[in-house]
Amino acid sequence: MEIKGAAFLYTLAGLLVTFAGFSALLLVLRQAAGAKVSRLDRFIAKTIMSYIFILTAGALLPTLLALYDIPETWIWRSSGVLFGLPMLALQASYPYRRRKAVGGRTPAPILAVFVALGVVVTLAMLAYVPTGLPYSSAVYITALTVDFFTVIYGFLSALDIIMLQPVDATEGTAQAR
Repeated sequence: MEIKGAAFLYTLAGLLVTFAGFSALLLVLRQAAGAKVSRLDRFIAKTIMSYIFILTAGALLPTLLALYDIPETWIWRSSGVLFGLPMLALQASYPYRRRKAVGGRTPAPILAVFVALGVVVTLAMLAYVPTGLPYSSAVYITALTVDFFTVIYGFLSALDIIMLQPVDATEGTAQAR
């Protein structure tokens, strides 16, 4: 049984895995150029990978559940909750986790897009999809897609900060940014 949006979900999963590899490669290239690994570098790598794996699971989950001949309404309801709750936990806890790992406050653009927009989109999906309303598949897939773009934005913003660090950055220099 093929569910609505399956081709889009497969494509999204492929993009997510490609982005994970690309983002890891960029961080490794900086280190290959002689930069020391800072706490910020490690935190960003771990955060991006965590988000991408949750998003990839969210992209694959509906088609996995469809293999068990679960009614489509329940596929979207279940997927919405199983993807949405872990994603929301990651998004909402980001400022705390960043402060604990790196110190300092979360930059305002990251807070606005990566955290606030991500939380709003995921909460909206969690409020809509589990109720079984029409277009639940579209709302679910839209939330996955928007969350993916917030991760891209967060990564590119973090990359700007990382690339501005001197190659011989010490922990104190990296932490101050």
